[in-house]
Amino acid sequence: MRMTFSLRILIFALVVLALSMAMSTASFAQIRISVGFGPPALPVYEQPLCPGDGYLWTPGYWAWDADIADYYWVPGTWILAPEVGYLWTPPYWGWSDGGWLFYDGYWGLQVGFYGGIYYGFGYFGYGFVGGRWDHDHFFYNRAVMNVNVVNIHDVYEEKVTNVTVNHVSYNGGPGGIDAHPRPEDEAAARERHIGPVAAQTQQIQAARGNPELRASANHGKPTIAATARPGQFSGPDVVHAKEAGGTYNPPANRGGAARGASSSVVHPKELAPIERTTPNTGDAKTDKKYQQQQDKLIAQQNKEREKLQQQQDKEHAQLAKQNADDARKQQTEQKHQQQTQQMVQRHTQERQQLQQKFSAPPQRGKK
Repeated sequence: MRMTFSLRILIFALVVLALSMAMSTASFAQIRISVGFGPPALPVYEQPLCPGDGYLWTPGYWAWDADIADYYWVPGTWILAPEVGYLWTPPYWGWSDGGWLFYDGYWGLQVGFYGGIYYGFGYFGYGFVGGRWDHDHFFYNRAVMNVNVVNIHDVYEEKVTNVTVNHVSYNGGPGGIDAHPRPEDEAAARERHIGPVAAQTQQIQAARGNPELRASANHGKPTIAATARPGQFSGPDVVHAKEAGGTYNPPANRGGAARGASSSVVHPKELAPIERTTPNTGDAKTDKKYQQQQDKLIAQQNKEREKLQQQQDKEHAQLAKQNADDARKQQTEQKHQQQTQQMVQRHTQERQQLQQKFSAPPQRGKK
């Protein structure tokens, strides 16, 4: 009887371990897009005032838009921590095989490796010195954080010394930062993680849709460098960049510099097959349910691909019948490209939502 009980404990422990590892790897990964030229330097800007207790700073960074073959600035902002005790590891660009790869940020109990990038405001290349959790309260380091002590009382002051300031925004490669993960960074990477929350996704989407935040328009000095709250790109709490962090000289053929981007895809038939992900939560019933729902979603998305392809084929036939000129044909192809890319973006979001559903973290609360 004692052996049976011990065996059950062992099995339970293995299930918990597998679930934890699956959630960790599902929430933190590199974005497999390789860009042939590096992002601009980080702009110089001030941190907006913290809007309230429990908000953590997420630094601004350059993201890549494959549709326009250009970098765009995602303004830094204050985000409510998804769980008590969690800290933000910023995203970063890293050099690999002749191009730059994007590594997404994540929430976890420890701050992991973010490329040695000097983001400022507590993120000085390694770790985080902008504040710390004490039980269920976050205490802000006033030496590096912009906090109003009238509204927020959980503060302390710990000055940071011997910090080398630079504005390079990527790790490795020509002119990049030479930094490698420390043992504690590697340990943090193996812990349970949570990907960017909805408010951060909102910030990214708002930035991507703002032409002024594109590097080709602002030359490394975005008009909106930081916001007090995500998605609020106007008003007195918006912070403008003081100056660009360096000279930005992108190649003339920016469109040819991105490898793995989807901007060249015009029609659904040109898309690669939808990849299935293998569940590994440690629970056979949960894995089976996820697989069933994933198969159903992929079947639905394949039907939508076929329907859009049929619609576009019909428009091609009409153009041929009407002997349309080249200008009209080009206009139609541009419309088809936009339709296809919008569909791909929607399908990607649907699959991500399904993955998050089966790796949802516990609700925020006191520990």
